[in-house]
Amino acid sequence: MANIMIQRSAKGDYVFYLPKRDLEDAIVSMEFDTPEKWGGEIRLNNGGSYYIEPQKAPAKLPISLRARRLDAAE
Repeated sequence: MANIMIQRSAKGDYVFYLPKRDLEDAIVSMEFDTPEKWGGEIRLNNGGSYYIEPQKAPAKLPISLRARRLDAAE
């Protein structure tokens, strides 16, 4: 499990940041993105995918979370 941060870009898109590797990339899809259920599998622009436990949508961003890498693409 890795500590990550999710924030919004100036355009309003989600941005993924992994401090351990200094990796910042756009999130191209998120399995759940409603106020009641947010998270699940997220896919990055570089082809990588991570999983965060679904939860209620955060009241504000940025947010720090624990994520599990689903593949080795980075």
